[in-house]
Amino acid sequence: MAGLREKQKADRERRILQAAVTKFRADGYRAVRIEDLAEMAEVSVGTVYNYYQTKGDILMATVTMEVEEVLEAGLAILADPPEAVGDALLALIFSYYDHSLKYLSKEMWRSAMALAIEAPGTPNGRRYFEMDQRLAAQMSDLVAELQNRGSVRRDIDPGLVGILLFNNLNQMFLEFVTQDDMQLDVLRTRVAAQTLTFGQLIASD
Repeated sequence: MAGLREKQKADRERRILQAAVTKFRADGYRAVRIEDLAEMAEVSVGTVYNYYQTKGDILMATVTMEVEEVLEAGLAILADPPEAVGDALLALIFSYYDHSLKYLSKEMWRSAMALAIEAPGTPNGRRYFEMDQRLAAQMSDLVAELQNRGSVRRDIDPGLVGILLFNNLNQMFLEFVTQDDMQLDVLRTRVAAQTLTFGQLIASD
């Protein structure tokens, strides 16, 4: 019975998040009510509140779902990165970018960022910045892997370089989500030029 209850609980939560992704993208995060999500997920409003205290909690859960998937995909790149340093860095960066709009629209990203910036000490604010830290750590892990392989210079600190790379890709992503008319291929082209140049500076060759 306990296993069945857990399965039913997970199914209800999945339906709530699927409803959030659909409604937030279609109608805009700020316009959607908890009641709208409950109706689409075919659960009661009370059930939604059993899982999430606020609409912001639901939005942050979709961000978490997004980040967990890109981190998992990033592990495959770390296990077998491309030979050239710049290509390896871009493989990981592009895996983040190409997945970024799977669940969230640009408006949803802006709302999530605003929640984190306006209240950094809240659980949602801390969660958002913790996810950024995990992404930066994965970038550092890639630099360390390239260094161990002999592709990156031994005199650099992989942790610091990974943070630098993440901060740049994150800033460029911020520009992307704040400009509704900017296409993903434009973001990729701009970041590729920066990253390939940086890759040449840290390469051991």
